[in-house]
Amino acid sequence: MRRISIKSSMLLMSVLATGLLTSACTSTFSGDTIDYKSAGEKKGPNLAFPPDMTAMGGDKRYVVPDGGATLSGYSTAVQTKPTGKETVLPAVSGMKIERDGNRRWLVVSKPAKDLYPSVREFWQETGFILLTDSPETGIMETDWAENRAKIPQDIIRRTIGKVFDSLYSTGERDKFRTRLEVNSKGETEVYITHRGASEELTGTDKSQTVWANRPNDPELEAEFLARLMQRLGYTETAARASVGQKSTVAANAPSRLKKDKQPRLEFASNFDRAWREVGVGLDRSNFTVEDRDRSKGIYYVRFVNTNDLSPESKSFFSNLFSKTSADDLKKAKRYRVHVKDVEGNVTVTVQDEKGANELGETAVQILTLLDQQVGR
Repeated sequence: MRRISIKSSMLLMSVLATGLLTSACTSTFSGDTIDYKSAGEKKGPNLAFPPDMTAMGGDKRYVVPDGGATLSGYSTAVQTKPTGKETVLPAVSGMKIERDGNRRWLVVSKPAKDLYPSVREFWQETGFILLTDSPETGIMETDWAENRAKIPQDIIRRTIGKVFDSLYSTGERDKFRTRLEVNSKGETEVYITHRGASEELTGTDKSQTVWANRPNDPELEAEFLARLMQRLGYTETAARASVGQKSTVAANAPSRLKKDKQPRLEFASNFDRAWREVGVGLDRSNFTVEDRDRSKGIYYVRFVNTNDLSPESKSFFSNLFSKTSADDLKKAKRYRVHVKDVEGNVTVTVQDEKGANELGETAVQILTLLDQQVGR
């Protein structure tokens, strides 16, 4: 359990007696390892979580109320529930999991425009607010949310948490980006990528906190892929079998970055694999992908060069409640990430907004971020 502030601990003591009485009557237990429902209860901007400087305009319409359940209601549902194949959600034909190292993605033989609404509903039902909801580009992104299932369910938590649940925090936040991509066969590929942040104590007396990035979690991505498969018609057993077991990938994989006259990444693979790896790398690195053109091998992205920011804004990513000006937000410039295959040699370069090659520090900075993700 994370540290509770002095003010919060005083409040905790004031409600202890009430909580003890309440706990004698009610208790809640859950074996689930994921619970982001609390995110869906927030009606306005979430100031408790670290925002992104490069995020596209938010759409807060998709808020899911978290209703309660009773034993009598459950019993009635079981008694009236039909038996047989009618109890299974309509299956999506031609659905499978592909994987490459620790990357997994879902492939569905269904047009992206028809699949998109079901994927959107999946995130809503899971309890997330969608900050980005773009059917035109096939991209949706959630707000930062806390996995409340990570909070230990000890006797104090079960007692006080009922009265004032917000006193408890994991000190971690997660957000997820989903991208629907049409491959060369006309199938729809669904990628789910995770970003994490953790609250860390700082200062000489450890009395302040800052938010810092924590590593992407491929297994959490796989968990949500399995749950999405269930939403689309698979049974839990079949979905988890399709996702498979955790794989290990060498952390010290050789760099693909070349910093000579034309900064670039070099791939010893075909275009399809390079295009996929770059797309996942952009998602995991929190670039804003505004559009893409697979036929031309171009991702259109926004990127904030830290050298363009004011000193106050450079610490923005680690300072939870700091403010940033509109001028700093405008410094998220547009670039093109170009994936090119010439006779089996695939390279990735960076271009400016008009298509001219970037040769300086910005290109190296963007490619370095991608190099930390692709092939890892």
